Amino acid sequence: MLRVHFGDMDEVVYNTSAYFKFNYQPHWLEDQRVQQMILDVDKSRVLGNGAIDSPVLGVIAPVSLSGGVKALILIDKVPDKVFNASNCGDNCAAWLLRIGGEKDVTVNLRHIMDFGNGRFELEIVNTGDVVHSMAELVPIAGRYV
Repeated sequence: MLRVHFGDMDEVVYNTSAYFKFNYQPHWLEDQRVQQMILDVDKSRVLGNGAIDSPVLGVIAPVSLSGGVKALILIDKVPDKVFNASNCGDNCAAWLLRIGGEKDVTVNLRHIMDFGNGRFELEIVNTGDVVHSMAELVPIAGRYV
């Protein structure tokens, strides 16, 4: 399940770009889900485990991906750490829910992310509430951000 802690939290990796730079594993880019995240969020295609074709920047190294994609990859590949998901835009929300639907992950948010109009399931760590819609999420999260 996706667990979200809103506001200040101990033991959070806030600088996901720096963490990614020093901990990224080239084989992560061989994962089909990671390739789909990169295509969906950055509109870029993985050419190999060290090169990505970006429509904006040309061929780039993995460390040049957007902060949102780097955070998503870390959340997926290093689930025992808590990462700052506020590095992600709302275009990453569906991926956070998908990852959380497949494994237990906790993220930190410093803003209210738009998880869309549909139903979803996530736990707000601050209170222990499990919410299923933005209408349920916003009043609780608003107390902390």
